[in-house]
Amino acid sequence: MNFTTKIDIPQNPSSIDYNSKIVSLGSCFAENMGDKFQYFKFQSATNPFGIIFNPVSIERIINRVINDVLFTEDDIFFHNERWHCFEVHSDLSHLNAEELLVNLNQILRKAKKQLEEATHIIITYGTSWVYRKIEIVANCHKVPQKQFTKELLTVATIQESIENTIRLIQSINPNCSFIFTVSPVRHIKDGFVENQWSKANLITAIQTKLRTDHLKLTTDYFPSYEIMMDELRDYRFYAEDMLHPSQVAIDYIWQRFKETTISEVAYVTMDEVGSIQKGLSHRSFNPNSESHKKFESKLKEKMTKLVSQYLFMKF
Repeated sequence: MNFTTKIDIPQNPSSIDYNSKIVSLGSCFAENMGDKFQYFKFQSATNPFGIIFNPVSIERIINRVINDVLFTEDDIFFHNERWHCFEVHSDLSHLNAEELLVNLNQILRKAKKQLEEATHIIITYGTSWVYRKIEIVANCHKVPQKQFTKELLTVATIQESIENTIRLIQSINPNCSFIFTVSPVRHIKDGFVENQWSKANLITAIQTKLRTDHLKLTTDYFPSYEIMMDELRDYRFYAEDMLHPSQVAIDYIWQRFKETTISEVAYVTMDEVGSIQKGLSHRSFNPNSESHKKFESKLKEKMTKLVSQYLFMKF
């Protein structure tokens, strides 16, 4: 007897292994998946400019990176005793304007190198709702909402943004593969109907764009949102806020991603890394005991062996 409707996910023809270099961009769910890549010690980078929810803001920051458009004083503002930039997340805000600009431009240069070297770029869109203050912003930084106009991106606008994002990245990295997904996080502050409307626009735009002939060989879709809505159709799979997926849900979606997108040749190494990570998190009742010293010695042997095979790994 089945108690869930399992989604049939086609195998990604461009699978990920330990030779892959992954860049994840987008919503907070991109961070969840990025954390998994980091845990299993893949070569990965996640949201260099922080969490960005909407397609237009992702396109805009990619355009800045690809075309080496450095941040200047015109791009930052002072609010609540900190300097901010409307194009990036508030985690990057700073007390000092000069240091903020230095940090942003260092990230910009590093992000370009990451995009140039990436084999896989995973983009997770969170919402079609945007806030505009002359231009669409990535983050409002708690500036009063009355200073912005709120609007819903049309399917056509999202399609254009997806195509622009792909074209920009392919201009410096023509061989990378793209994986698009829609965040399962519920943006209920916009309203229940409005949240579904927003997700529907994202899904329609992605699916329409992925079906165009010239993108088929380089793009794929992973159904994070659909897994949450159908396979995990229960509030027990949400965190306490009833909006974000619980850790159980994140682990399950990651498992489905692994089954369909990560090459089986990587599984043995993932198991070895997972075993080491569990060992590193282990806390002994008696750190000075002989048994614990043997445990630590074996753990170091495992790490040394793995690092000798994969020089990029660090524990």
